[in-house]
Amino acid sequence: MTKKSVFVSLFLITIGIIFGALLVSNSGLGVGPGVAGSKDDIKLGAAAPPVVNNVDLKAASNNFTAVSKAVTPTVVSITVTTTARGDRGGMPQDFWHFYGPERRESPRSQGAGSGVIVTADGYIVTNNHVVENADPNGIKVLLDNQKATYDAKLIGTDPTTDLAVIKIEGKDFPVAALGNSENVQVGEWVLAIGNPLGLTSTVTAGIVSALGRNIRIINDQYGIENFIQTDAAINPGNSGGALVNMNGEVIGINTAIATTNMRYQGYGFAVPINIVKTVAMDLIQDGKIRRGYIGVTIRAVDQTMANAIGLDRARGVLVNELRKGGAAETAGIKPGDVILSIDDKEVNEPNELQSYIATKRAGVVVALKIFRDGKNIERKVTLKELEEEKTTVKASDKKEEADRGSERKPSVVTFDKLGMTVRPMTQEEKKVSETENGVIVSEVTRFSEASNQGIAENDIIIEADRKSISSPSEFQKLVDAKKPGDALLLRVKKQQGVSMYIAVQIPR
Repeated sequence: MTKKSVFVSLFLITIGIIFGALLVSNSGLGVGPGVAGSKDDIKLGAAAPPVVNNVDLKAASNNFTAVSKAVTPTVVSITVTTTARGDRGGMPQDFWHFYGPERRESPRSQGAGSGVIVTADGYIVTNNHVVENADPNGIKVLLDNQKATYDAKLIGTDPTTDLAVIKIEGKDFPVAALGNSENVQVGEWVLAIGNPLGLTSTVTAGIVSALGRNIRIINDQYGIENFIQTDAAINPGNSGGALVNMNGEVIGINTAIATTNMRYQGYGFAVPINIVKTVAMDLIQDGKIRRGYIGVTIRAVDQTMANAIGLDRARGVLVNELRKGGAAETAGIKPGDVILSIDDKEVNEPNELQSYIATKRAGVVVALKIFRDGKNIERKVTLKELEEEKTTVKASDKKEEADRGSERKPSVVTFDKLGMTVRPMTQEEKKVSETENGVIVSEVTRFSEASNQGIAENDIIIEADRKSISSPSEFQKLVDAKKPGDALLLRVKKQQGVSMYIAVQIPR
């Protein structure tokens, strides 16, 4: 075969392959974006990526290095000696404060934490749980340069935010730049700087993985939790250290981790720096907290609650109780009101309202938008300072117990669909609970509507559908008046003495 013949043969074979591929494609047998027989081609996914990443990785690495060098000198190591450690009872099982390296079981023990220098003359912010129960002269501070150890004086603590301020003597200390936690966004890079597990001056990186977390770790009626969540590795000993953004600004004080083994498992929590700044200023200037309070107990509004009170959708926070003589009561706020916003800032979770108020001092006036009886109204509230009150409950003596035991057994009414049973209150129960009317929940079925909405045995149902009730039969009439699928608003007094609104949906 001549060269010309070979060339012609190869040319014809190539043309055949191309022509065959076109036939297969047009017949729908090929793999591609088109689908045979469809009116339009189906395209899966967007035509372009949402973000074109032009980040210079070397520049990003240099930024991490620069932030670490700038901020690390402002973070100190704190060692605390204690004679007796406070009880950690009440903390949820899966959430732990950071207590530093394990302590030996002995009358005296030591633990470690971190702190952030916030003034050139030596004021340091840390966690309350790092320094609580410290012996006199039991707080020692080691600077990042490892060249000097200082005795620290405890200036003040705020258990409701788990923050504290200590002071070392000196001048011209390196001072951390404090950012604005209102500007923090989920997904932004952060560094955690502290002294975990006895390893001083440790830097770890991660992102902000969530905002506004309430993990119920602060065992206090007025506990304020609005944590920044991060996946930067933090461990025991990081407590009181800095959570820093890529501008080198401290945006939070590392406080807690979610864990089942008291070690890093991917979720850490920091107090937002805006709360820290307010607490630190109060403690430095006055030695105590001058925080303002509205004087309400509140709960979130879910869809069942919204249906029960006539709200268009689940939003706002519901006022359960008013503090007697408090700012809210003075301003005309009522139980059952729904706070929709404060100073034009929407609030949909209790901790959103609490954390905002935590940045305000007593005497500040705030504007509330409220939903009441189907209407939106506004109220101006002048925040008051919380005055600690001691509440005592008189216990029944043996004679009173015997008298109560001899009373005729009251009738009961069981609501099978709701999953609870109620009975009348005795006079003694009304006296002890300081309640004039209501019925007592004597039994709750697990996983029932009542149980799922938070009703428990020995709760006192005071109102139903905003009407006072004094007997199981009155309560039954109000329940029977509702159709399956309707929501019923209850006012319930819990065993702790706190009253709250609970909405239940009548099962279909």
